[in-house]
Amino acid sequence: MLLYNMPSSGNSYKVRLLMALLGKTYDTVDVEYLTDALDQAKATGAMPFGKAPVLHLDDGRMLPESNAILCYLAEGTDLIPADAYTRAQMLSWMFWEQNQHEGVIAVRAALRNYPHRAAQATPERMADLLASGNGLLKIMDDHLAGRDWLVGDALSLADICLYAYTHTAETKGGYDLAPFPALRAWLARIAALPAYKGLDD
Repeated sequence: MLLYNMPSSGNSYKVRLLMALLGKTYDTVDVEYLTDALDQAKATGAMPFGKAPVLHLDDGRMLPESNAILCYLAEGTDLIPADAYTRAQMLSWMFWEQNQHEGVIAVRAALRNYPHRAAQATPERMADLLASGNGLLKIMDDHLAGRDWLVGDALSLADICLYAYTHTAETKGGYDLAPFPALRAWLARIAALPAYKGLDD
């Protein structure tokens, strides 16, 4: 398999993390912001939606969107709950990650770390993203209080999906995770998994 991968992106990282946990091998084409590789990938149609990640299968088919890639790669594994309701709960968290979480947590990190986004980082917008993000982190912390994983009794795609941008919320996004002990314990559990690889590994 060939992964069109943006090294700094949490969406690409969640795919790399799942690949590591499943022991899968693959090649990568790195398409970081403001690079010729990104422009070429867009021009050649290698990224159907114009963004990474995209997984190119060995038979030539392409699969865009990080959470769709997670579902494809984890098919038949314990990372997708067998119980229909628990599986739907997993999908709920994954939809929430893209619809709510990423648009705040990831965006604040992008505005702080990508020079080409700096002009958009007005004090008002950064303050709004901080307040909104703290609310989202509290939702996760409240849910994780007294439980190890987001759904059921074991690690699922919901955890891998939400870990990607949450684990750098402090270092990249400027959030303070001290008020969220259950969330911090959950992050530590994922980082302690066998075969775990970090964002920069």
